[in-house]
Amino acid sequence: MSTGNAARLARIGTGGRHLIVPMDHGLTLGAVKGLKDIESTIDAITRGGADAVLTQKGVAGRVHENKNEAGYICHLNGSTVIGPDENDKRTTGTVEDAIRAGADAVSFHINVGSTYEREQIEELAAVTSEADRYGMPVLAMTYARGPDIDPDSEDYNQAVGHAVRLGEELGADVVKTGYTGDADSFQHVVESTSLPVVIAGGAKGTDQETLEMVRGAMDAGAAGVSMGRSIFQHDDPEAITRGVAGVIHDDASAEEAAREAGLAVEA
Repeated sequence: MSTGNAARLARIGTGGRHLIVPMDHGLTLGAVKGLKDIESTIDAITRGGADAVLTQKGVAGRVHENKNEAGYICHLNGSTVIGPDENDKRTTGTVEDAIRAGADAVSFHINVGSTYEREQIEELAAVTSEADRYGMPVLAMTYARGPDIDPDSEDYNQAVGHAVRLGEELGADVVKTGYTGDADSFQHVVESTSLPVVIAGGAKGTDQETLEMVRGAMDAGAAGVSMGRSIFQHDDPEAITRGVAGVIHDDASAEEAAREAGLAVEA
């Protein structure tokens, strides 16, 4: 790892743990709740303890003045929900674009097991090679998604473990993937790579369900989260961020983190 890579990695985490809030959904979903006034949302989540914010390059100018010294990650591919296939992620920028946008790291999404896997493997490999020349960290979003992958199967964590290992094999620095539902099954995923593993937010649930999911991932050895809509579409983005930060950075239980953040605790 180069000095530049290490320095930039430190800007998107705290002590090797990461609370990243992806907000690239404007490309995927449009200007949904939390993204119309993205400036206020970014200010709230970073005051709440987010280590880094992630967007597409075009809105970088709306990020920097509102991120309260948090890190910035530029996402380099995407698709839309109104297109023919949301899994067909296409390149939207380069590492040089990200540098010009003031990024501390770049991210790239790949669907392992999908019909687009071959092209996305080549594209992620190209991104990591370019990033290495600049000392730029890469967050690889490696999801197990495809016609032969069943998230409800008993061996789903094997596919997820394969996905994160693929990210390491292609030269990423941090990998993001879906949570497998409990700490026991997710431990295999974490053990499948030497890289820090962060989990996606998944389906939006109650505050307690969100915090319990984060607690389970951390208990399995995860390094944090890269959680979008559960945070930026929350009625109080600062509070839910503070709760998630409590679990990740203070090692709090879900209940303790909720109370400290002023969130509702289920009886």
